[in-house]
Amino acid sequence: MPFGCLTKEDWQKVSQALEEVSLTDFANEALSELSGGQFQRTLLARCLVQEADIIILDEPFVGVDALSEKIIVELLRLMKANGKLILIVHHDLSRVRNYFDQLIILNKELVAYGPVETNFTVNNLKRAFGNLVFLGEV
Repeated sequence: MPFGCLTKEDWQKVSQALEEVSLTDFANEALSELSGGQFQRTLLARCLVQEADIIILDEPFVGVDALSEKIIVELLRLMKANGKLILIVHHDLSRVRNYFDQLIILNKELVAYGPVETNFTVNNLKRAFGNLVFLGEV
């Protein structure tokens, strides 16, 4: 989409993207008036309109309600299934197994990377965060 005025096709993409993130009713709202979850969904709608192949998100689930989190997760899974590369900075260890298939664990240096099932381990978490990390279920 070139810089400048939107074409009819561009507006159709915008409408479709807002529908996909369940924000059609908020199309005319200022970004500053949206909730945290609505704002995050708006950012994903932008990715859809731009047809981005690489999507980088920093803590997309922080400050969002359960409905927005569900919509975001479903949309990210769909985007991944459509060949998009999605990189997410995420610190809530309790959701790693449910949301991600690959991970990178960093703490000033690379601790581990690869499939969640083989790298999301107590040993790797202790190497990254020490013994102070609450592990719950890993």
